[in-house]
Amino acid sequence: MRIFEDYTQSWYWIVLGLVIAMVVSLIFIVLLRYLAGIMVWVMIVLVILVIGYGIFHCYMEFASLKGEPGADVTIRDLGVQTDFSVYLQIRQTWLAFMIILAIVEVIIILLLIFLRKRILIAIALIKEASRAIGYVMSSLFYPLLTFVLLAVVIAYWAITAVFLSTSNEQVYKVFNNSECEYSREICDPKTFNTSNMSAQCPDAECLFAFYGGETLYHKYLILFQFYNIFLFFWCANFVTALGQVTLSGAFASYYWAFKKPEDIPAYPIFSSLGRALRYHTGSLAFGSLILSLVQVIRVLLEYLDQKLKGAQNKCAQFILKCMKCCFWCLEKCIKFLNRNAYIMIAIYGKSFCPSARDAFFLLMRNIIRVAVLDKVTDFLLFLGKLLIIGIVGIFSFFFFSGRIRAVEEAAPSLNYYWVPILTVVVGSYLIAHGFFSVYAMCVDTLFLCFCEDLERNDGSSERPYFMSPELHEILSKAKGLEEDGVDQADSAKEADEVKVEEETPLQQEPDGEIQLKQQSVLKQDNEEEQPLQTKADAEDLKEENNEEQKVIQIEEVEKKEEVEVKKEAEKQELIQEEKTEKASSPSVEAEKEVTEEKKEEIKEENPPPVSQE
Repeated sequence: MRIFEDYTQSWYWIVLGLVIAMVVSLIFIVLLRYLAGIMVWVMIVLVILVIGYGIFHCYMEFASLKGEPGADVTIRDLGVQTDFSVYLQIRQTWLAFMIILAIVEVIIILLLIFLRKRILIAIALIKEASRAIGYVMSSLFYPLLTFVLLAVVIAYWAITAVFLSTSNEQVYKVFNNSECEYSREICDPKTFNTSNMSAQCPDAECLFAFYGGETLYHKYLILFQFYNIFLFFWCANFVTALGQVTLSGAFASYYWAFKKPEDIPAYPIFSSLGRALRYHTGSLAFGSLILSLVQVIRVLLEYLDQKLKGAQNKCAQFILKCMKCCFWCLEKCIKFLNRNAYIMIAIYGKSFCPSARDAFFLLMRNIIRVAVLDKVTDFLLFLGKLLIIGIVGIFSFFFFSGRIRAVEEAAPSLNYYWVPILTVVVGSYLIAHGFFSVYAMCVDTLFLCFCEDLERNDGSSERPYFMSPELHEILSKAKGLEEDGVDQADSAKEADEVKVEEETPLQQEPDGEIQLKQQSVLKQDNEEEQPLQTKADAEDLKEENNEEQKVIQIEEVEKKEEVEVKKEAEKQELIQEEKTEKASSPSVEAEKEVTEEKKEEIKEENPPPVSQE
């Protein structure tokens, strides 16, 4: 009742906070469209500063409670309290908050340090996504349609659940002290005094027993509740899938337009939404069904866990925990596969299963790019969500707790001021997620289109790339990062080859020629064997060797030219002879001449080895 009273006192401030969160998210997205690089770095710095301020505030509260009566009580000794402000009056709460925020701060800083090169590439990819969103500006407002549809689904589920839970009846049964054949049977209090039960059992009374019923409907009411939850998951996943296919179809039409923006459709969002509803409804329903089944199984496992808590069976609890973990991982994998399958559906228009298979193998062939680009970009967008949540959450905390003196009188008097704060924080996250999901979908669509473009085209005039030069430059840098490890392995192989060459200086090639490095080694050995020879003589020998090599090369070139002239003359003679003579003898002579040509070619390919002199 107190929580409900707080909502009635502060609902308009909560709505105002959610509107502020929506405005901040929209401004951030618009600035990201024009100042992507600057805004990403500003976002990173502000996230670090906001979390740092949270650590500082927790430390100040922790220090201010030193010496206060009752501030050293632990949370375990305090137990469960309905008033959340009680926990804020003990030091251990602020110490826990400070440690959690410090761990989050350290993790974010370490990730930024280790991913600094990839962050630069991800920023460039966000710039390309901003350019795509600039051509498809209506995509920023599509989350409003998704929000409305989800609100309808949630309202339908809530109303149905309330009707199911309240569809019970008052059950009355016969209670008596003496022996009676009608004891504990259902009775009607209106007609009990005139019925046969009261006549046979004088001391019996028709009293209220419980709410429910004895029909099959009431006995299996819990199954209807689970069926209602299953329908909720299915409809919610279908609405989400419809939004993903619509956005990915619009961004794919941008990517596969050869001349941008001339070849982009006039209304890409409406065209993509029409295609999804007309051609891909079955695929979306099938993908949503698979995900909904896994989610319902997770709900069943949670229900069993609650029912089996009193059993204290360690083996059953261990198996249940393992199953919950496995199905959680399975749900995440299915969500990832469904998302990429919907992108392939929007690109090619295939059904769900072939699209999921193509998307999976395409990602496996580009698994390093997925780690380098896709996940780093998701991390940066997640930092943007944290920034918006942090800004709105801090202002709502100071406002509802009455710590802003300028608006202290306007703040409503509440029983638990954390009720509107949590509501505003959760609502801000949902709003920020709705806006940033457009960017995430754009990045994923451009990434899959890029991988498909690389496999189908080679950049030639016959098969040109559809990607923009900027995107090609971005992802070629990413490819360079991928090949760092390969280059290191190649350099190690080259070093091993040099060692082998140094260990075996007299190694010969298959064609009998000695390598130049081996010749230099032999020359050094000859110089060591003749210590009395002067440096001038050695230089003369080197010059003579160079001149001899040049002469030999010139002679080889002249021989090749003579052989080619002879070949052309012989070909002309063969053509004349074939025209004049139609007998079989020319063929024999041609075979002889061909064999002679082959012999001459073999001689040219295998010249006599050059002498060491």
